[in-house]
Amino acid sequence: MRTFINRLTATEPVITPLILRIVFAIVLWPHGAQLLLGCFGGYGFSATMQYFTTQAGLHPIIAFVVIILEFFGSILILLGLFTRFFAFASLILFTGMIVTVHQQFGFFMNWYGNMKGEGFEYHLLVIGMLLCLTISGAGKASLDAVINKRINKN
Repeated sequence: MRTFINRLTATEPVITPLILRIVFAIVLWPHGAQLLLGCFGGYGFSATMQYFTTQAGLHPIIAFVVIILEFFGSILILLGLFTRFFAFASLILFTGMIVTVHQQFGFFMNWYGNMKGEGFEYHLLVIGMLLCLTISGAGKASLDAVINKRINKN
């Protein structure tokens, strides 16, 4: 178990992953807050679960994971806690968003409001960020670095 945690939290003290973590959290956390808490014009947990399970056709467990991952996953990535795990889980989430919802609308976002949905260009950017975090780890100013240092010290 120690080796697993050591590999999961391993990172170099570089600034680039920190920048990715901050930008990712600034962009994604408000979406999670919409889904879970109803902030920023969102509908909150109950209404989001209702929408995801009825209109979007998601299994209730998947709908729950989406809401929790967007809200808490973005916070944990910001803090740099088990960054590789949450970045990879979010990468799967965003890939799923493309495949199940956004690919039918093409590549571009709906800048002019003339489509019935959004394309997936934004999702590809997020996937690129998450792939970098999955590979590099959390970088500077992360709880992963603190945990990894303690594990390797003992």
